[in-house]
Amino acid sequence: MQEDWLKRWEEGRIGFHRDSVHPTLVRHWPTLGVAPGSKVLVPMCGKSLDMRWLAEKQHPVLGIELSMLALEQFVSEGSGDVARYQHTGFSVMRQGNIELWCGDFFHFHIQQAAEVGAFYDRAALIALPEATRQRYAFHMAQLVPPGTPGLLISLARPEPHGPPFNVTSDEVQRLFAPNFTITHLGDGEVEPNGFQESAWALVRRGPIES
Repeated sequence: MQEDWLKRWEEGRIGFHRDSVHPTLVRHWPTLGVAPGSKVLVPMCGKSLDMRWLAEKQHPVLGIELSMLALEQFVSEGSGDVARYQHTGFSVMRQGNIELWCGDFFHFHIQQAAEVGAFYDRAALIALPEATRQRYAFHMAQLVPPGTPGLLISLARPEPHGPPFNVTSDEVQRLFAPNFTITHLGDGEVEPNGFQESAWALVRRGPIES
């Protein structure tokens, strides 16, 4: 799977990338009550312009991405100096208040996420095959502390094959309900290709909540 993802970036097969900020982020992020200045974790971030929108809202951003090519494109398309360093197996770039960690999301650990106060997933869960999505949901629960809010965008599509993969509402509930409270924020319009996005507000539950 990793090899296919890297090859997509090398060949420019990145139809999932949006040339504008996702309207669902703009519509629903303000409703989450994320504290000003909270660092936002963006797993499998690609070169998403959504990170710049979050940064403009005064949120430090921590993006994690497997493809260095994606991250190099992101900083080259931005402005400002870029600092580069290595941290526990990751190559890290910083531009303004955006940190970009190049490496495997599943190798990113809680010690590195200590300051995370919110998260945003528009293209991570739906990029993973079914067998990996359970691992992803559990890893997210391990990374973020109790009370952490997040915005998840899932995708339903006529064919199950991907990426992006079909992730039903029932699956979102099954994956995240053990560790998060879940609120369905709404569904987007059905696109001509049959795709339909859904927005979810998640909050990491504490150890004594049920």
